[in-house]
This record gives sequence, C-alpha cells and structure tokens, in this order.
Amino acid sequence: MRSSFMGLETSKRGLFTQQSALYTTGHNISNANTLGYSRQRVNMEATAGFPGIGLNSGTMPGFLGTGVQAGSIQRIRDSFVDHQYRQESTKLGYWDTTSKAVAQMEDVLNEPSTSGLQKSLSEFWQSLQDLATNPENNGARSVVIRRGEAVADAFNYMHKSLTEIQTNLGKEIEITTKDVNSILKQIAELNDQIAKVEPNGYMPNDLYDARDLLLDELSLIVPIETEYTKSGGNALAIAEGTVTVRLKTANGVEDLVVGKEFAQLTTGPNPLLDPATGANIPIVGLSKSWTDINGATPPNPPNHNTSLGHAVFQDKGALKSMMNAYGKDGSTGMYPDMLTELDKMAEEFATAFNTTHQSGHGLPPGNATGLDFFDTTVGLKAGTIKVTQTLIDDPSQLAASSVQGEEGNGRNAQKLADIQFQSIGGLGGATVETFFQGLIGELGVNGLEANKMVKNTATLLGAVEHRRASISSVSLDEEMTDMIRFQQAYNASARMITVVDETLDKIINGMGVVGR
Repeated sequence: MRSSFMGLETSKRGLFTQQSALYTTGHNISNANTLGYSRQRVNMEATAGFPGIGLNSGTMPGFLGTGVQAGSIQRIRDSFVDHQYRQESTKLGYWDTTSKAVAQMEDVLNEPSTSGLQKSLSEFWQSLQDLATNPENNGARSVVIRRGEAVADAFNYMHKSLTEIQTNLGKEIEITTKDVNSILKQIAELNDQIAKVEPNGYMPNDLYDARDLLLDELSLIVPIETEYTKSGGNALAIAEGTVTVRLKTANGVEDLVVGKEFAQLTTGPNPLLDPATGANIPIVGLSKSWTDINGATPPNPPNHNTSLGHAVFQDKGALKSMMNAYGKDGSTGMYPDMLTELDKMAEEFATAFNTTHQSGHGLPPGNATGLDFFDTTVGLKAGTIKVTQTLIDDPSQLAASSVQGEEGNGRNAQKLADIQFQSIGGLGGATVETFFQGLIGELGVNGLEANKMVKNTATLLGAVEHRRASISSVSLDEEMTDMIRFQQAYNASARMITVVDETLDKIINGMGVVGR
C-alpha cells in the first residue's frame, strides 16, 4: 500500500537537492577568482524505489521512484593532470632559478663591453706597446702603472661581486628551506583537519584545495611525489584521505609528510664566511628531523634525522638550482667554479708578467732587477691581486729596459706586451685573453641553454595549466546556466508539492463522510 503523502516526500527531496545545487553554484561563483579553487558539483542520485526489496515488502504493479538526494558535494579535479603540473613546475623552478643565477654572473663579468676585464687588458697591452716605443717617458710609465691597476681592480671587482652573489645564494637557500618547512607543517595540519572531517561522511573540498595549492607551491621548490591514505570510519568512497608527501632523491624517496607528522629540513655549516659579518654562510647539505603539528617528536618517526647531503634531489627544483649555483660546501658549483677559474687566470697572468718584469731594469740610476710588477705579498688571486706599491710610488722603476742603464731600451717592455700572445701552461696552453674568452663563451652557452629551457618548460607548464583550468576552474557562463537549470528544477518541485497539496485537500476536505 503506497502512502498518500509519498508525492510530498518525493517533491520535498527534490526541493532540498536542487537547493543544495543552487547553494553550491553560488559558492562556485563567489570563488571564481580564488587562487587554487576547484569548482564543485552536487552528485545527485535517485533514492531507493518503492516498495523495497524483501519478503515483507508489499506487492504492487511497477516500482515507484521516491525522488532524488544529494549523495555528496565533490570538487572537479584530475589527479593525473595535477601530477603532470607538478612535474613541469619542478622543471620550471630549476631552470628559471638557473637562468637568474647565470644572468647575475653575466652582469658581473660584463663581456663583451667597453668597461670589463677584456677592455682593461687590451688597454694595458697597448700601454706597454707605447712604453716600448718611449721607454724613457715617465708619462708612459705612469700610464702602464694606472692601467695595471685597472686590470687588478677588474679582477678584484669580479671576485668580490661573485662572492657576494654566492653569499646571497647561501642565505636564499636558508630562507627557501624555511619556506619548505612552513609548507610541510601546513600540509600536516590540513591532513589532521581532513582526517577529522572525512570519517563523518563529509567531503572537505575547500581543505583539499588548500592542500593542493601548497603541494603546487612545494613542487616548484623541490621534486615530490604524493600518495593518499583513506581516513576510515564513514568516509565516502570518493574522499581523498590524508596525503603522504615524499621527496625524490638520487637514492630513492624520503618521506616529508605522513599524516599529521612532518619533517623539518635544516642546512649545515659552511667553511666560507660572510665577508660582512664573519658568520657562517648556510650550506646546501640538508638534514631532516621529525615532529607533529603539536611540536612533539613522534615515537617512531619515518626516516628520522636523515642526512640528505648535497646531491639530495634527484634532478630538478628551485632549491636544487640554488645548490648547484652556490656549490657543494661552497667549493664546487657554478659560482665556486667561476671564482676558481678567475683565481687561476689572475695567478698565471700575474706570475708570467712578474717573471718577465723581474728580468728587466728601470731608469738609471735605479735598478729594478728582481722587482715584481704585481705584489706577491698579498697573493696573486683574483680577489687580492694589486700592483706593487713601489712602482706606484716610483714609476721610474718599471722594468722597461733589458739592459741596465739604457734609458732608450724598451725591449723588456715589448716582452711584457708580448705576454698577451704567450701560451701559458697553467691555462691549458691558452693565452690570458683566449682563456677568459673561453670562460665567457661557456657562460654564454649555459645562459642560452637555461633561457631556452625556461621557455620550453614554461610552454609545457602553460599547456598543462590550461588543461587543468579547463577541468577545475570556474566558468561564470557555465555556472549561470546551471543556476537557471537548478532554479527551474526547484520551481518544478515546488509546483509538484502544490499539486499534491491540492490532491490531498480534495481527499481530506472534498470527499463525503460515510453514514451521513
């Protein structure tokens, strides 16, 4: 026997369900410009028909539907596209950071230009040619001294500037590591909230969005992979559960977040000192320790206090690029390697120049035999090279002559000028200038590669991002269409209630009473 009020219940469910769909549409419209928001939909499902299944169920022709209900409110998301997005994001983070590091180095070396080291060397060699022609001219000697100082200053400037950038990279690594730790903690906190909501049968979609936004941010810095664990209880089958975040390393994966427990990365000590403060510059050897959202150390933390080392990351990520630029222990990397090459170039150049200068003689009555042009007491590295103070104070001691007492003899000055064409064994048989040109050429190639990869990875990321937006982002046109659709369905359910009400009114008030 069917109930006379069955139609009311069916239409009432329709009202409530369409109302929920309208509310969800309003929520989508409100968050159309919210970063990381995924559009949501109500999963409508037909309720169980009448009569039910069982031995005690009534028999009747047909199987009457009993209406609709909102089974769940689900966000629209594609996990595969999310995975692609984070892979490409990691690559872009690496190449974009590398490109910036190379660009900063190019700005310092400033080649080709009219004010860089190559120009200073060219003017220095020219001044020596002029001195070879007029060796007795004190003015020509002073010019050689000044241009020698300009060469030394160019070396000093490059060394100081590159060291400062390297120092800043070390500090940036420390700051970025703190950012990673903050993200890991926030993900663990969201895991905890999600684990408390899902067992009650709800879908915390906005918490999912917040967590995915953090994962996107984290993937730009370090390469990660994720795995989800169901919450249990009365959690819906489509509930995502808590996320386990793992760091990809050269030796496998390292857990970073497991439930409400998370790792904290720390940087190790560095032998280099900050030239400004004398303090240790943070170094890219990472280790991690475990805690939970309450600040307590878990009794059995995964991979506890693991040292991750310099080659911590499998391939990409902004932090990996910073590590490569800064260098392992400040000694092997983009900036340390360039500093080493400049030191080698400065030392070989100064040594060759001093050797030739020591064999010459200054103006009578002075005798400059054995005198160094570049001061060896402070070292001949790029950061310390300078012209000997004796020559600055007395240019007449510049050894332009090959024979003592001959004022017009400029043969040693010519030998000094010819060093520009001399193959130097310590520089791999290259001349000073060709060695420097090789450094600049290699830097240019690295810069071109980085810029090309930035463009390529940005294009790929843009394509994946567009695909993800087409799936998850809010379209106001589509939401307006849905709003009209749900409104009309709501109105129809309301009208159905009116019809049933009129029918019941007829039955209750319009039919006669038996016996009267």
